[in-house]
Amino acid sequence: MASSVTDLLIGKIVAILENEGTTIASVRDEVDSIKEELRSMKAFLVDAEASTAKTEGEKLRVESIRDLAYDVEDIIDEFMYHMYEKQSGSRFSRRLHKTICFPKCLWFRRKTAKRLQKITKKIKDIPGRNQRYGVGLVAGATTSEDIHKLVQNQAESSFFIMENELVGIEGKKQILMGWLMDEEQHQTVISVVGMGGSGKTTLVAKTFNNERVKRHFDCYAWITVSQTYAVVDLFRSLIMEFHKSRKEDFPANLNAMSRKELLELLVNYLESKKYLVVLDDVWDIKIWREIKVSLQERQLGSRIIVTTRKEDVASNSFGVRSHVHHIQPLLKNEAWELFCKKSFSSNEHKTCPPDFASLACQLVEKCEGLPLAIVALGGLMSSKKLLDQWQQVCNSLNWHLDNNPLLDHVKHILLLSFNDLPSQLKHCFLYCSLFPEDFSIKRKRLIRLWIAEGFVENVKGITPEEVADGYLWELCFRSMLQVVERNGTGRPKEVKMHDLMRDLALLTAEKEKFGLVYDGREVMEDISTRRLSIHKLEGEFKSWPGMSKIRSLLGFATDMSSLTFSNTLVCQFKLLRTLDLEDVQIGKLPGAVVYLFNLRYLNLKGTLIEELPKSIGRLRNLQFLNLWRTKIESLPPAIAKLLNLRHLIVYRFTGNHLDFTENRLAFKLASGTRAPSNICKLQKLQCLSIIESEGDTGRLIGNMTQLRSIGISNVKERDEIDLWVSIEKLNLLQSLILMASNEEEILPVKAQCPPLPHLQKLYLIGKLQNVIPWFSSLHSLTTLLLHWSRLEEDLLLQIEALPNLTKLYLRNAYVGDELCFRRGFVKLERLELFNFASLKNITIDEGVMPNLRYLWVDSCMQLKTVPLGLEYLSNLQTLGLENVPMEVIRPIRKGGVNRSKVQHIPEIKHFFLRSSKRVYENLA
Repeated sequence: MASSVTDLLIGKIVAILENEGTTIASVRDEVDSIKEELRSMKAFLVDAEASTAKTEGEKLRVESIRDLAYDVEDIIDEFMYHMYEKQSGSRFSRRLHKTICFPKCLWFRRKTAKRLQKITKKIKDIPGRNQRYGVGLVAGATTSEDIHKLVQNQAESSFFIMENELVGIEGKKQILMGWLMDEEQHQTVISVVGMGGSGKTTLVAKTFNNERVKRHFDCYAWITVSQTYAVVDLFRSLIMEFHKSRKEDFPANLNAMSRKELLELLVNYLESKKYLVVLDDVWDIKIWREIKVSLQERQLGSRIIVTTRKEDVASNSFGVRSHVHHIQPLLKNEAWELFCKKSFSSNEHKTCPPDFASLACQLVEKCEGLPLAIVALGGLMSSKKLLDQWQQVCNSLNWHLDNNPLLDHVKHILLLSFNDLPSQLKHCFLYCSLFPEDFSIKRKRLIRLWIAEGFVENVKGITPEEVADGYLWELCFRSMLQVVERNGTGRPKEVKMHDLMRDLALLTAEKEKFGLVYDGREVMEDISTRRLSIHKLEGEFKSWPGMSKIRSLLGFATDMSSLTFSNTLVCQFKLLRTLDLEDVQIGKLPGAVVYLFNLRYLNLKGTLIEELPKSIGRLRNLQFLNLWRTKIESLPPAIAKLLNLRHLIVYRFTGNHLDFTENRLAFKLASGTRAPSNICKLQKLQCLSIIESEGDTGRLIGNMTQLRSIGISNVKERDEIDLWVSIEKLNLLQSLILMASNEEEILPVKAQCPPLPHLQKLYLIGKLQNVIPWFSSLHSLTTLLLHWSRLEEDLLLQIEALPNLTKLYLRNAYVGDELCFRRGFVKLERLELFNFASLKNITIDEGVMPNLRYLWVDSCMQLKTVPLGLEYLSNLQTLGLENVPMEVIRPIRKGGVNRSKVQHIPEIKHFFLRSSKRVYENLA
């Protein structure tokens, strides 16, 4: 971690030298000196990070360097803050500053230089001090080799676990056995993927050890690869394991053989044999490239099983036939059964006593179906016979994870994944732990926070958002984050952390002074952290010592009020980079916020704020501003001074509804925010939604050529020419929302559309005179919403062939009585049909929408029957029916005449009103 801190800091100092040359000139020498010292320490820090645990002296050395790096950041930021304060006043005040305050300014520069010189001296003193006291790694410290042995021991133990000790494994074992013993003669690779401790090795060990499986192959071998391996050692292990499986003596001079000799021996030995090989704990696909030459394809039905934590390894085709099995968490009942087996092994039937049930449930839920954690925690609790002992563990599980030897192997195995991360991803992962437990973190929010924090490296030709997106993919591929929902292109839309991974990340974050979660219970005497996340607030939010060092403040305490978040409090955070108050119920933004010159990210989404400060333009470094679902109706002219702004989100949903689905029957889904005409000065803006069209808006947006997402409300027919001339200039456009001023206004989309090769989302809200012919040219489109289009002609012909369309929302889009899906829609996964007043029949032909998973029909009161052709939708998971006649529902109930057409659908939800309340029944 400390290595990451200095990496980011060196990048920051370089940026300051490049961008603030005049301002920093008086302390340039000191900054250069610090920069070189920090660079020279990087090699040591990288080596230190590679060892899992260290001596106390080594830990102290790393901690000293980290703290000094933070001190440099403080000094540089405070210096820049002082210079900013001097420069941001009026012309008169700047002149006054030059004549009257110059000596004070000079004094501050000298003071800053001396502080930097002092830190440089401290850095130079570290090696001498270490030499005097013999600080360094000594015998007894845990190394990566020790962790490798731990993993190997864990794998070996898996062979000897009794079947009656296992839970939820039989069905998974049968799947693997089916792939191992099918009739396919081509060599096949089977990948088993899941997070650390999910039971991959245990499952494969039980399958590998099955006598039917062993008899199916001429020879078999199991080798644990791990993060560090030597190919020659793997070759030797394979030879020994193969010979052992056939009870043969292996060559006596094996240890003396060269790589070439070992390879030749292996290839010859396997030439006519059907073999089974398990490569356990694979971290990199290159192992396959190095070892496959020894496992040649002879079309004898040989099989290779790979266990891995990394999705990119599992999804590799290996150049041969392959299967992937994703390990899922244990179901709740399975997790409970396993925990009781371990915790109450001495009880009759291994059942939980009633008095312990509540606490046992808490501990089981904490494990979230992770077998390693359930077994370890169950073993720990088996020695605790008193209720208050159980309560103590529940209250301090984080402490036990860090200090109890019985949970050491859980911590080490889970932290293997963290230790394998590149330095930038370690920061990004730790940042996720600042969100509440079980919190679904939206992708866009997370990557914008990472960028604002400075975690995302600059890559030529790629936007920071794209780089950060890659980081998120990587963390998901490594099973470090769990994907909750994906968008139309398959990218993670929402992610979450496993509870235990989050607990370990929080422990690391607190130790490294990276971040701290406050839940209202602790007494805060001093805050020695860079990031503070407030999850609960009891009483007033007080000022604590150390607040001036905080760079990131995240508020999840929705009861925080405007009185709590005051000017006095804001002044404590003068060097803040990110301020996230999403859904915090404050009604006024303190005026002092505009003096947070360092602020990059301001999220006020869902607050009760009605206006922005008129001097918001002082936030010259602001990159992200989210005002979605606030009460702000217009933006002040000073918004145009935010020249570094990249994302501006400003619209409000109408009524009390929070999303399009809930507000589906109204014409006006959302209200745009009035923006000044000079908003076109924001040349770096990538996202702007939704602004209200006024005057020259349609013509001016063409100046913002970096826009990737734009939303405009109050669009009128007379705006058509200017609007499409502007859109033609937006070559990077990926998302477009156009909303008519009222339900009778014709939406101006008749013009020949300019090429939009990157457009992925199109929302058209308003009346259309006819089907738009250029719909069919939108080959990148993944999401299409047509709301209140009220078309009289068949609209499906223009969109059925779109190759990437995955989501289609049609709301009062068609006034005909029949909707026929005759062909196409090859990638469509989600279809929603709302508010079709005249619709009597929906027909889906065989072969159409083969990938549809979700179908919702709502407010179609003339409908005669469920959609015809449902029986062809073999992948359909959910059918939703709401506000439809009972004659549609009765035939699909159990015993109904149309029951056979829907019996393959796992979830059939029928929503209806009962006592004015919206309720549903599941007809599946």
